[in-house]
Amino acid sequence: MSDSVEILICAADAVADLGRGVRFPVTAGGEDATGFVVRYGGKVYGYLNRCAHVPIELDWNQGEFFESSKLYIMCSTHGAVYIPDNGQCAGGPCRGGRLRPIAVVEHDEHLYWQPDDYIRPARA
Repeated sequence: MSDSVEILICAADAVADLGRGVRFPVTAGGEDATGFVVRYGGKVYGYLNRCAHVPIELDWNQGEFFESSKLYIMCSTHGAVYIPDNGQCAGGPCRGGRLRPIAVVEHDEHLYWQPDDYIRPARA
């Protein structure tokens, strides 16, 4: 899919640094799924909302991805922790895994995601 395709997620100010993330619908490998964006160190990062340990959604409550120290994204089910700026497993049962990145761009005060060969727009 062309890199020029951009799909609106939300207004840029809806995602505060170290705050709640925003979820959005996607199709991942042909299955309905969600992606999410968080802001860390002033930059926005997007990932498939699926733990590398067991393919379940990460957030505690909708949009709550950071653990209490705000240093890591954490799986609410088994406690796997991931480095926010690269998705790499930092501890717990994910053992060397990583979150599946989703390309995100920020411009004109909005956030957009870019589909690829695996992460596609949600089915209608």
